[in-house]
Amino acid sequence: MKPVAIITAASRGMGAGCARELAARGYVLVLMSRSEDIHALAGELNATALQGSSDNADDLRKLVELAMTTHGRIDAVVNNTGHPKKGPLLELSDADWHAGLDLLLLNVVRMTRLVTPIMQGQGGGAIVNISTFAAFEPSARFPISATLRAALGSYTKIYADEVAKHGIRINNVLPGYVDSIPQNEATLAQIPMGRQATVGEIAKTVAFLLSADAGYVTGQNLRVDGGITRSV
Repeated sequence: MKPVAIITAASRGMGAGCARELAARGYVLVLMSRSEDIHALAGELNATALQGSSDNADDLRKLVELAMTTHGRIDAVVNNTGHPKKGPLLELSDADWHAGLDLLLLNVVRMTRLVTPIMQGQGGGAIVNISTFAAFEPSARFPISATLRAALGSYTKIYADEVAKHGIRINNVLPGYVDSIPQNEATLAQIPMGRQATVGEIAKTVAFLLSADAGYVTGQNLRVDGGITRSV
């Protein structure tokens, strides 16, 4: 029986990269994106698709229901999402922060509520959240993302401890600058490796964390950033 994976925000960038990598490794996919392009990717990968958004609780519920109706199980989840508003810290409105909360933290909270009983019944499962290098080395360039994804790190550890006895694992991948969004020379100069990550490199890291090869890894925040963060 092939494992079934859900991927959100999957129509392009890291989400699409994860979809292609997991498909190549034999996963059956259930994909979601707010873009209608998700249907073309689903056709390419022989996947099932839903047009919806990861910051919408009802869309997440529909996605999980689609996976269960179509395949009867969920073995893996990749919680990918879009980018919150950026700008000077004190100019961001309450609405901007609330939108970021839905997009970056509650997306994972809601998804874990939905899939945990399913994974418990199956005897296990694995979840990977796409976060950011700025989660634990905050950058004023990404104020909402850095703040709320630090909270995601705490949620992930608490959840990991809660469900480990059920064979469920959860980890965060913290990418640096990825080549799906080109950066200028000044930014590249800050990266010890001197280049951006490829989408494929992030996707392979996600696939590893979902696999049995990472069977004893849970509650972790794995930086895939070319060395840009300085803390140890």
